[in-house]
Amino acid sequence: MSAEADLYELLGVDRGADDGAIKSAYRKLAMKYHPDRNPGDAEAEAHFKAVGAAYEVLKDPQKRAAYDRFGHAAFQNGGPGGGAGGPDFGDIGDIFETIFGSAFGGGGRQRPQRGADLRYDMEITLDDAFHGKETEIEIEVSVACDTCSGSGAEPGTSTRGCNLCNGYGKVRAQQGFFMVERPCPNCHGRGEVLEDPCHSCRGEGRVDKPQALKIDIPRGVDTGTRIRLNGKGEAGPRGAPPGDLYIFLHVKKHDVFEREGTSLITRVPVSFTTAALGGCVNIPDLDGSTNEIEIPVGIQSGKQLRKRGAGMPVLQGRGRGDLVVEVIVETPTRLSKDQKAILEQFRETETGDECPQSRGFFDKLKDAFGA
Repeated sequence: MSAEADLYELLGVDRGADDGAIKSAYRKLAMKYHPDRNPGDAEAEAHFKAVGAAYEVLKDPQKRAAYDRFGHAAFQNGGPGGGAGGPDFGDIGDIFETIFGSAFGGGGRQRPQRGADLRYDMEITLDDAFHGKETEIEIEVSVACDTCSGSGAEPGTSTRGCNLCNGYGKVRAQQGFFMVERPCPNCHGRGEVLEDPCHSCRGEGRVDKPQALKIDIPRGVDTGTRIRLNGKGEAGPRGAPPGDLYIFLHVKKHDVFEREGTSLITRVPVSFTTAALGGCVNIPDLDGSTNEIEIPVGIQSGKQLRKRGAGMPVLQGRGRGDLVVEVIVETPTRLSKDQKAILEQFRETETGDECPQSRGFFDKLKDAFGA
């Protein structure tokens, strides 16, 4: 049976078979090739695993549709459906790599192990997030060894087949009724060993070095924004591809503004005379200009005023969010003798109509308690 064995043929059903037919065929074959019924029979065990893997795909509508469209390519490296919003075929891909790669005559060696992804946490200011920024960081990361060019072998030497697994990359061990395959402990699944490991990297093919990297921070980023630098993670062992570097951004707290999405929020205290008579306040803009906010007559504390297009830039988009000004009416605590006299005169002229909320509240008290 080849590495590209058709899943429908494995189960002995037509491509148009319904779920019931597929399930029935799987049960019959699973019973026929079950290891308990075939002790010590490696070929039966391989068939048992193969029909199980085929059933895992064909019983799932999404996986079946992907297989019908792409064949076995649907399960390689996550398949064409991988990524945001698509079905995850990673586990099934591993199953088929194991079954069709080793049990049915395919290459048993492990693929070169990709280097590890790295994370770097970067703190920036709100001004950086508003304008965007180009900066540079220095991190210590594993890179390909210069001496051996990442091969792990001392220059002028080569590799030879592993004598423990005979170059296969895997060894088998009996566990009860099952024959289990594991990566070879001598060559770590590569199928070959170094004749003379590189003296600089000790055969790893990579060494730790400080690296200076330029980071382009776009306008509108926020705390939690992730920037991905392809291939800037750790180098893979012995020439394997490198991982990626992920920059996680954290925006520092600002003295004036709070941020909610693309909105900037600030709390502005105004005098009670400005609140009563109206006026305006000037709020600096992060772009260097000034936003003039008009205070309407009779505004109450806690009222929010909004200026469109004066907030943060939209990340990877156009325009800006809003500036939200929350007005806090401040009661004066330091009055001169003349100011107190003026306020006393004002109080003598009050009828209650000046503050309808206060009057309404005390009217409710009278009605409720008969006061």
